[in-house]
Formats: sequence, structure tokens, C-alpha cells
Amino acid sequence: MLGRNFKLSIIDRYIIGKYFTTFFFTMLLLTVVAVVFDVSERIEKFLSKDLGFWEVANQYYFNFIPWINSLLFPLYSLVTVIFFTSRMADQTEIIPMFGSGMSFKRFLRPFMIASLTITLIHLGANHLLVPRGNRILREFENKYIKQSNVYTKDRNVHLFVEPGVEAFVVSFSVNDSSGQQFQLRKYDSSKITKILTAKTIKWKAEPDIWTIRDYEIRTMLDTVEKFEIFAGKELDTSLNLLVSDFVITKNLKDMMATPDLSRFIDRELLKGSGITRAYEVEKHRRTADPFTSLILSLIGACIASRKVRGGLGLHLALGVIMGVVFIFLSKLSITIANSDIFSPLISVWIPNILFSGVAFYTYQRAQK
Repeated sequence: MLGRNFKLSIIDRYIIGKYFTTFFFTMLLLTVVAVVFDVSERIEKFLSKDLGFWEVANQYYFNFIPWINSLLFPLYSLVTVIFFTSRMADQTEIIPMFGSGMSFKRFLRPFMIASLTITLIHLGANHLLVPRGNRILREFENKYIKQSNVYTKDRNVHLFVEPGVEAFVVSFSVNDSSGQQFQLRKYDSSKITKILTAKTIKWKAEPDIWTIRDYEIRTMLDTVEKFEIFAGKELDTSLNLLVSDFVITKNLKDMMATPDLSRFIDRELLKGSGITRAYEVEKHRRTADPFTSLILSLIGACIASRKVRGGLGLHLALGVIMGVVFIFLSKLSITIANSDIFSPLISVWIPNILFSGVAFYTYQRAQK
């Protein structure tokens, strides 16, 4: 009985086939448009760096295409459903379905199956595949197009290595992974309880072993102060500090698969660095965006299934307007998420929550 309920009928297969055919045609068409616009914008940079065709295609555009498509998947879903459903309505293919006793809920089933498939593909791509391609894409971009995306903190650096423990380095060289005039301060509330000062610090081994030389330790407990000097001596110590902490990459969050992104967030939270918000926003965005395809597919099917004067043109115009509104809300939600107004999770899901209300309204109207 359960298998019979979920068996795909001829109509289901017909609509699902229409969905995927139109979806991939739309994706191909808009991908070509996106690449053409990007080439026109970047061509001078590529020529000025004397880059060959294969180098640009292999390192940049083969990874640019998955990235731009991952951003536009929800828009593809909306345009796809409106386009082929409106044509079905205009050619009087939908009226006989309802005339045969098919409910509107049953009519939507193949749309939801197809859009759920796209959602699952999008989820996998967002969390694993696209970030891996982004690493090559962003490294190429940082090297040849936007060199300002990467810079080194090499003078008067201070950062937290764990809650209540702050590190200072007067100068640091990424080339040989060494720093001069290093200091480590441990706090208890607002009071300094311990200070380690060293002339040099150098990274030694994975995961986080550093060698400090010519160091002294000052300990302050209540009214007692202890001062120890270790001139000319070395000490290997474990610090929650990496050489990469001295290199700032503005688009680093785009280059990490979600498991790596989660580990990075956990590490920074442990350090108390206060830089994790943008990374948390990116992590939640990767889950929120795919579910937009489900919502927009439902809205598109509800709008386009009715035969109206203006037909395909009117439905596409409504789809474009909704797409623009959604993109605006997405940008607004990212801005809100990067502030302290709401949590990153709630902020990123605001467009989906609002459009879920729109989907419910259009569904209720379409049933009537």
C-alpha cells in the first residue's frame, strides 16, 4: 500500500522530466551569461599578468562555474517552475488534471520531489564540493586579481590563544615562522597573574609546538611576586597558536569545507578571539540556501498553474520581481547576521521564513 502511494505516475514523470530539463537548460544559459560578464570584467587583469588560456580556464573558470551556480540554484528553481508550468497552463495541460479529480496537493507532488532532489544536491555541493573548488578559485583570485585579500600581521600583534591568555609579538616573520619580543599574559578576571617574556619564539612542529628562547617568567599571587630568568635557555611549549594566525585571508571562509569550518570556529571560540561571527554566518548560509529551492518551487507552481491573461510573460515578470526581492532580503539578512542584532542562525533563515509565509498564502489561494 505504501509503495503504491509513492509510485510515480506518468504525469509525475512528465512533470519531473520537464523540471530537470528546464532547470539544467536555465543553468546552462545563465552560466554562459555569468561567464561572459566575468570575462569582460577580468580580461584586463588576466592579460596584464600574462596568463594563458588553459591556466585561467583550469584554475579560475572551472571553479567559478560551480560557485556561481551554487549561489543561483534557488533562482534557477523559481524560473524553471514558472517557465514550464506557465506553458503547461497556457496549453491547457493542467485543467484536465484537475478535471479528472486530481487535488492541487497531489498536483504539487512531482514539483516537490524534483525540488527536493535539487535541494539535496545543493546541500552536498555547498558543504563539501564548492568549498574545495573555492580554495583553488580564491587562491588564484588572491594571487592575480585581488592581492589585497591577503596580508600579514607582522608588527605589534596581539591575540588571544585561549580565554584569559593573551599573546603579544612585536614582530613576526611568516617566512621562517619566527617572532621577536614575545610575551604571554595570563589573566584572572582583570588582574594579570602571570607573564612570560621571551626574546624569540619559533614554530617547531605540529600541531602547535613552539620554541621560546631567552625567556623570563613573572608570577603574581596576591601580595607575593616571583621572578625567574632563563637567559640563553630554550623551552618547547604547546600554544594554541598557528603560523596562519599571522596571515589574514579575507575570503578564508569560502575556502573551507564545512567540517574544516566547524573546527576553525570551535578553535577560535576556545581562544576567545571574537572573529567567528562571519564564519558562523557562512556555515548556516550553506544550509539555508538549498531549502530556498523548495520554497520558491512551491511558490512558482502555485502562481504559474493558473491560466491568466498575460500568460508566460506575466508569470515570468512576477518571478523576476520575487527573485529580486529574495536577493535583497538575502543580502539584508547577511548584513543583520554579521551584526549583533540576532543570532547568525536566525538571521540567515529570515528570507526563508518570510517566503515560507508567501508560499503558504499562494498555496491557499491556488487551492481555491
